Amino acid sequence: MTREPTADHPTELTTTEPATSDRLLSGARGAEVWRADVPGAGTVSAHVLDPVADLDVLHEWVNRPHAGFWGLAGLSREDLSATYAFVDSLPTHHAYLVRWDGEPVVLVQLYHPEDDPVSTAYDVRPGDLGMHFFKGGDGPAARHDVAPWAVVGPAVLAFAFARPGTRRLVGEPDARNRSAVARMAAFGFEAAGTVRFESPQGPKEAVLAFCPRERAEELVAAAFGTAG
Repeated sequence: MTREPTADHPTELTTTEPATSDRLLSGARGAEVWRADVPGAGTVSAHVLDPVADLDVLHEWVNRPHAGFWGLAGLSREDLSATYAFVDSLPTHHAYLVRWDGEPVVLVQLYHPEDDPVSTAYDVRPGDLGMHFFKGGDGPAARHDVAPWAVVGPAVLAFAFARPGTRRLVGEPDARNRSAVARMAAFGFEAAGTVRFESPQGPKEAVLAFCPRERAEELVAAAFGTAG
């Protein structure tokens, strides 16, 4: 399916890649699988993460001081590339690099919660989609005279709900990561308490949070001036 963004619906899906999931956009490494023209603020696009071509950006981001909770600091370039090559091989977990006017700004990981350790911490519903995100840059925010998250936040929400099977986003940031917990709330997620489960990095205490499709659509419409 291919649908171009319009003035009334600036975040409509634009993709030519066949989907293997009704919740995840799929494509070749580096492929653009979604884009939105944001009124007055340029274009935001999502690309399947390429663990080779995007390695320089990825390695620099995950080794920043505030990236500790991402759990990848200290990996060699080869191990980091291999980690995301493994993610790329999974039909249930996808990583994407979000670009704003061509500049990398956010790393987003989307996944089926029923195929992830978080499933041991809550009752997964049909249509749930897990999300992790890491903002690595502000992109052209200064040039457009807007706050970075004012564009990136709604765009990430719109992208996460691009597939029709997604009914609710699930967030589970580390409970100690106050910045991520606050950002989830700003995104429109509602906290549902603290949970504990075994993650690939070991025991994790996380703040479980949810954002239903209806809530996300309202926030995206309001942010991009398409409400009403």
